[in-house]
Amino acid sequence: MKSTVAPLEGNKVKLSVEVDEAEFDKDIDAAFRKIAREVRLPGFRPGKAPRRLLEARIGLAPAREQALRDAIPGYLAQAVRAHEVDIIAPPEVDITAGEEEGPVAFDATIEVRPVVFVPGYAGLRVEVPAVEVDDAEVEARTDALRRPYGELADVDRPAQKGDFVTLDLEAHRDGEPVPGLNTEDWLYEVGRGWIAADFDDFVEGTAAGDTRTFTTTPTGTDTPADITITMKKVQELALPELTDDWVQENTDGFDTVEAWVEHQRTTLQDVRVAQAREALLDGATTSLAQLVDEEPPEALVAPELRRRAENTVQRLAQQGIGLEQFLAATGQDTDAFVEQLRGAASTAVKVDLALRAVAEAEGLGVDDDELDAEFERIARAVGQKPSVVRKAYEREDAVVGLTAELRKRKALSWLLRHVEVVDPEGRPIDRTLLVGDDPMADDAVVEIAGADPAAADHHDHDHDHDHHHHDHHH
Repeated sequence: MKSTVAPLEGNKVKLSVEVDEAEFDKDIDAAFRKIAREVRLPGFRPGKAPRRLLEARIGLAPAREQALRDAIPGYLAQAVRAHEVDIIAPPEVDITAGEEEGPVAFDATIEVRPVVFVPGYAGLRVEVPAVEVDDAEVEARTDALRRPYGELADVDRPAQKGDFVTLDLEAHRDGEPVPGLNTEDWLYEVGRGWIAADFDDFVEGTAAGDTRTFTTTPTGTDTPADITITMKKVQELALPELTDDWVQENTDGFDTVEAWVEHQRTTLQDVRVAQAREALLDGATTSLAQLVDEEPPEALVAPELRRRAENTVQRLAQQGIGLEQFLAATGQDTDAFVEQLRGAASTAVKVDLALRAVAEAEGLGVDDDELDAEFERIARAVGQKPSVVRKAYEREDAVVGLTAELRKRKALSWLLRHVEVVDPEGRPIDRTLLVGDDPMADDAVVEIAGADPAAADHHDHDHDHDHHHHDHHH
């Protein structure tokens, strides 16, 4: 077999393949064996009739036609691998010779993954939430954790936010009681925003013994109502004194106030770091995608759109929500829903193309040891031997796709370790808090991206059996 490749306009190439007559004759033999299973000849079991008898009975043309259908995809796949054509859609195949006799030749017009350029990727600046935690935030958290242990104490002053008040509530509309809004001795925490959006405005400043009448629109309705509150009691929540004894009695695993408070600070810090990591990933990849001027091809956007739609429907189903119910609740129609997903899918494809460009520009490759380590990582996740995983990838022609994914991960690691990271005030943030301090280890990057390839099923490829091209997605 001989093959050549030539570029075409519109992000396509033409792959020309020639198969000599002797080689194609083996495919005709295979076609006759296939036909023999369907044709009955006296004295022969199904599939056992020799080619010469079948050819004498039905002629060569049906077998040649069958051989062309069966063999061309394989020859095309060989040529794609030989020329490293990054095919993204089923090709258009035109047989140019050999349909009736002689050597076989065909041309395949193939849409390929575009190569993009991302000028300025090394100078990106990403703003993330501040990661530092101040003493006031720690105090607020320790107060919140002690609230369930607090006791209510009467106070002789008007109600303010955070107080607990006991009141009688009356609500009328056109002289008739409003269902559900008439009660006595109701204990309410000021600041909850119940009853109506401005309800707390009227409760605050009201002292025990006061009566206040006002008109407002209760939550969940669109018609105003006349509301009267009679304040009976104003109380504040007295928190227990924070002592070592209280910590020992009411917390798990802490003996001192200092240790417990420090744990709360660490917990808040971890939350801040997680939020900053997510913002770093989103900001860096979004900014990178904005450097891609070209619109991504539909052949890449469509499968990404389909994947996102299926994932969304699946997540809703797990929550017991149907798509129609979700659309009604969010005020969307199907077209708006799909268009929103299409925008996200287009951005995801741009990120994919841009990371490939960064990997190429920075010369980020994948050696055999790294590939072996990846097979071992995936093997641990799926409970298989690395050799079994490797054979599965090789059988599916998916090693090239896996290598591309590893290069993109390296590009993401490079990007996150080179963008300028600042807080909302423009102050630099210590990068090692977010991505670690080892530029050769990308586990932190994988964690940030939420795409640990070890968790991916090793059969999770995009398959296109027309051209035997596979691209692995984590």
